[in-house]
Amino acid sequence: MERDGGMDALPDGVVQHILSQLSSARDVAACAGVSRTLRGCVPFLPTLYFPRGAFDAAGGGAAGAADEAIGRMVEAAARLEELVVYCPFSAARLPSWLAARSASLRVLELRIHSSGGGSEHLDSIAVVANLEELRLWGLTMTRPPAWGQMERLRLLEIVGAGLRDAVVNAAVGACPNLTDLALLGCEVSGSVAITLALLERCRLDFVGSGNRSLALATPRLESLELQGIGWIALHGCNMLKHLTIAENTGSVYSVHIEKIPDLEMLSLRGVQWSWGAVVSVLRCAREVRHLVMKVEFCGEFETLEPFPEVDLVDFFNRHPKLVKFEIHGAMFAALCQKNSLKNLDSKFSIPCLEEVLITVRSPLNAELKLQTLETLVKYSPRLRMMVIRVSQMKNCHDAADGFFEEICKFMYVNNGRVRIE
Repeated sequence: MERDGGMDALPDGVVQHILSQLSSARDVAACAGVSRTLRGCVPFLPTLYFPRGAFDAAGGGAAGAADEAIGRMVEAAARLEELVVYCPFSAARLPSWLAARSASLRVLELRIHSSGGGSEHLDSIAVVANLEELRLWGLTMTRPPAWGQMERLRLLEIVGAGLRDAVVNAAVGACPNLTDLALLGCEVSGSVAITLALLERCRLDFVGSGNRSLALATPRLESLELQGIGWIALHGCNMLKHLTIAENTGSVYSVHIEKIPDLEMLSLRGVQWSWGAVVSVLRCAREVRHLVMKVEFCGEFETLEPFPEVDLVDFFNRHPKLVKFEIHGAMFAALCQKNSLKNLDSKFSIPCLEEVLITVRSPLNAELKLQTLETLVKYSPRLRMMVIRVSQMKNCHDAADGFFEEICKFMYVNNGRVRIE
């Protein structure tokens, strides 16, 4: 190889391999500008990525510059498999880009800017028959997309979008073979119904005012995360291993769920849950190994109520495989009941429990709470670590100081297994 040949003297195979490692449009443009050989290898690019500030130097003409550059590079990349566009662009140009690479494109990710035009241009996604992954950011869809049936699509992710329930139902229904579905930070209201035979992982994070309900029928589902849904019905989801249900602003009123024999991790979070919803979930999760219970109040609709008494012995007998347990504030107080502590006997045991994290926010019933902490340590032969969080305690008076002193004594007695945060 001649020394003065530079990059143009490299074998074509080497050049193609170098170029195949590039994805950023800036890097590709820089390489194409210094070597005729690299310029000629643009058709072999598998990926093109246009970051948000890619055309900021163009000032007010950034969108126009982006349209021209994206169109030119997509046209040249004959083997393009993945296209990612975060910078502002005109949605009206999207149909021509997708049509040019409809045979090769497998992954498409777009950030839709409000200045770029309406979401009706997203109907052109239907021309990419072999698309396997689709991610959309920031769009507003007021009508169901005309995607037909996207049989090959395996992953659908929509972030920060405004969607009607009919739009969600239609968009998901157009992708019958999804294995991964994520709708994150989306403004959705109404009733969402999802039936997907192959779905394995699902994340639904709905925001905004209004009541929302979900009906989910997914027999292969293994991981489910729900946020912002008041009425939930899960049908045939008996392969679930990870389940998280949260409601940070409203209430969880109802959860209909069947037995989940293989559930490993269950997380219940939120400001307010109906007690019936809590009981319904716990009843179907008797084999759970990691349980998180972080709910502030129970009650129906606008009425905030404390939790009813929970029998500690009965609770742990119903969850014999529990290894890691996290409980917060009012829910822990519900476990600290005189009647349940009376049911303790020498046969009682929490056989698998290894880690406990407890948040205590009030010194009320301090004696019962200390007795409950002692019970958890005494009857958990495998316990390795108990963490007690008291930093958010609200009642800052003498009772709180005395309670904290007792917890410190409890920690010293169980040195090595108990610590305070």
